[in-house]
Amino acid sequence: MSKRRGTNDGPVNGGGDTPLVPSAALQQYRDTEGHFSLVRNFRLADLVTIANGICGSFSVFMSAKYLLTNKEDHLWSALAFPLAGLIFDFLDGKVARWRKETSMLGQELDSLADLISFGVAPALLAFAVGFRTYLDTVILTGFICCGLARLARFNATVALVPKDAKGKAAYFEGLPIPSSLALVGLLTYWTKQGWIAGKEGLPLGTITLWGHPGGDGDLHVFSIVFGLWAAAMVSKTLRVPKL
Repeated sequence: MSKRRGTNDGPVNGGGDTPLVPSAALQQYRDTEGHFSLVRNFRLADLVTIANGICGSFSVFMSAKYLLTNKEDHLWSALAFPLAGLIFDFLDGKVARWRKETSMLGQELDSLADLISFGVAPALLAFAVGFRTYLDTVILTGFICCGLARLARFNATVALVPKDAKGKAAYFEGLPIPSSLALVGLLTYWTKQGWIAGKEGLPLGTITLWGHPGGDGDLHVFSIVFGLWAAAMVSKTLRVPKL
């Protein structure tokens, strides 16, 4: 999650430069007409943010191709794209401050791109490597939705979080959604070791909470970690210092 954040009563620029009143920030979208006026209003930082979203989208499609073809090259590509997304997520804030230009549109783009690259893509990667029981998919859906809620809360409440000397939020409330790359890294290690569906199977196996083995009551033990991660993202009391 980059630092391209603004507030309703402060600067839109995450670097704390020239204050921009929201009504004035929105005026640029009213003053331009035409089919592609939205594209003309993109800043360089916005394009970097969109590159983050592109990486997340490619990861999703590569996971789908792996499920359809069982070709491991597609899985490795799916595992690599979220990391590329993190690089763009880091760069967009740097570019915005370097160019001294940010926008309210960029703030929303940043959160939406993060949801794809660090919410949807890791969940589908988990499904691809073997978290495929009914209860697994319930937990993975919760993981995505908690990431969505966490990003929405950040956008809405960042103005209330104490600031450091540079005017940036001093800490994150709850785990930032890019932290899910730690889970992607773990899935990458499992893939290298062959601990995935179709090979040796996922570590720790499954437990049956109800019914018979192989039914809807099956749950991969490690999917509980995804559930705990989701809870940590929406936690109000967990405060993660910014580096």
